[in-house]
Amino acid sequence: MTELWSWRIDGVRPVEVYPALADALGRVVMPLAVADPARLPAYAVVCDVWQAPGEFATVVDCYGVPETLPELPSVAALARLLGRNCVLRDDTLDATRHLLVAPDGSIRPVHFDVRETDDGEVLSNRRLCTEADPRCRGWSRCHRSRWVPDSVNPALAAA
Repeated sequence: MTELWSWRIDGVRPVEVYPALADALGRVVMPLAVADPARLPAYAVVCDVWQAPGEFATVVDCYGVPETLPELPSVAALARLLGRNCVLRDDTLDATRHLLVAPDGSIRPVHFDVRETDDGEVLSNRRLCTEADPRCRGWSRCHRSRWVPDSVNPALAAA
């Protein structure tokens, strides 16, 4: 159990996330605030869910996720169950670039303006990662990703 996942969800209350996440993962989900490591079942996932400012204000951190659970199908299942868009960091190490996972399971790269505050990161001004944007052309980090500009992966729609 070595994985850490961090996602953000558009327009959902934290109390709605826990049961949907348990369904999406097929595991017991324990809120971080009440998780007792001495009494934690081996198959449980510990999660912290809270509200942050900005777009995609519901933040989900999952701790100790088993390596056998794949992240993208899991977040796609959560997006479908909640009927909400989710975002997670992509593989470019660009703080502005994320993957948008829609309730239909499609995945596309997007950018946000990111501002650090005392309450955490604030995401705003969502825009598609596209060749039409000069910041995403040529030698940008966007082209080093498996999610190149203008890509949409519908493969997880059945998740």
